Parts: sequence; structure tokens; C-alpha cells
Amino acid sequence: MAKEKCTVVLLTGGSSGIGAATAAILADKGIKVYATSRSGKAPGNGNIVPRVMDVNDQKSVTDTVDYIFRTEGHLDAVICNAGNGIAGAVEDTSIEEARYQFETCFFGAVRTIDACLPVFRQQGFGKIITVTSVAAFIPIPFQAYYSSVKAALLMLTKALSLEVKPFGIQCCSVQPGDTKTGFTSARKYTEKAYEGAYAGTMKRSVAKMEKDEQNGMPPEKIAKAIYKQLKARKMRLNVTPRFDYRAIEILSKLLPTRMIMWLVGKLYC
Repeated sequence: MAKEKCTVVLLTGGSSGIGAATAAILADKGIKVYATSRSGKAPGNGNIVPRVMDVNDQKSVTDTVDYIFRTEGHLDAVICNAGNGIAGAVEDTSIEEARYQFETCFFGAVRTIDACLPVFRQQGFGKIITVTSVAAFIPIPFQAYYSSVKAALLMLTKALSLEVKPFGIQCCSVQPGDTKTGFTSARKYTEKAYEGAYAGTMKRSVAKMEKDEQNGMPPEKIAKAIYKQLKARKMRLNVTPRFDYRAIEILSKLLPTRMIMWLVGKLYC
């Protein structure tokens, strides 16, 4: 990893929430952050370079990575944070709606990582951080596709870490729990979410989740965890900020699956 004063980072989803908090904290620490988003908006700071980039557009991603490398001469890390959320029962979610969830959260991250890997291999170093979720290992009813996409991204990060290790590239998955951001109000619902057999339970369940989110940790907590990994000589493969969520992660591995499912059902169904 290059010295902090000249560290250059590509950040996706940098216009709000965890992304905006991460851009601000990294910039305050002297890291140059190319904060990308579809809007091109980012918090004001001399070390933050806002840039329009759509993770669902391969040319947009490739052009951005090429521009950063031409301008800076190196790229030290990429933080894949761009994402979205969709709520509704599995039966009430169309294939097109499920694809919407996967397109940005999963394939958007894949496009971004793939564009950075040749640069990292050429350099002989680079750090890849994906922002997943506690939902990657705890199944969330009525947000099943969100859980699924975060689990897929988590497994991708783990498998990728083995593939790229010989090239001096490190991978880390940061797994937030409930976080107070605009993600809650931006969540979409499937067209049939409020119809049929699941509507009542779905509304109660998601309302409980949204309350927990709005009473959750500040996005700066996640941003600080990301910064800590960027500073580390050797990143941890998994990071779950805050003790209670780390405890949930540990319990999810120790308790019988049937008990985990019972507890989640009692909480949300």
C-alpha cells in the first residue's frame, strides 16, 4: 500500500449514506477519494474528486478506472459500496425486479472490481473492499433478494481473495448492521408487495426493519471501519462493526440453523 498522503481510492456509491461518510472520513485523513455515483455528487473536500459513474454501465466503469490511473499513476484501493434495496415476498417479486436488485449490488461490484484488477496486478498491490451486510448471513424475510445479493457478494469477496493473493492484492468484506441512512427511504417495493396473501405480514415486518434502521448506528461507524482496513498492512477478510452485530455473526455460526430461523421468524414474522 502506498503512503497515506498519496493513497488513491475509487469509491462507488459516494453521494450519500455510508459512501458519503466514507469519502469524508478518508479525505480528512489525507486520502484522495474518487467518489463516484450516477449523480456525480459528493461531500465537499479538497481530497474528494466527485465523478459520474454508473456501475451498471461497463464503459462508464472502465473509463473511470482508466482516467484515475492516467491521472494519478496508481490506484491503491477500490471500495464497492453502491447498492439498492427491494422489499416484497419472494412470490411477489418478478424476475425483472430480482434482476434489478442483483444488477447494482452484485454485478455492479463485479464490473468495478474487474476493471481495477489489471491495474492492481500491474502494480503488484491493491485493496478491494466490498460493503455487504449482516443480512449476508442472517436471512431477512420480505427482503430475501437483498439477503441473497449480499451473501453472493460476500462469497465472491472470499473466493476472490484466494485468486488474487499471489498478485499482492487483498480483499475485505465490511458487514454493516442497521445503519441510519437514506437507504431506508430509497428502498423500493415490488409491484405486488401490497397485494395478496403476504401483504399484511410484509408491511409489519419491513416497518420493524425500517424502525431499526433509523435507530441504527451512524454511517461514520462503517466509514471508520473501512478506513481502519485501508490503513492496515494486512486487511481482515471479514469485518462486522459494533459488538452486538459481531455477536450475531458468531451466534449464526454456532447455533443450529433451526434455532436461527426460529429467532428470525419471531422477530420479523
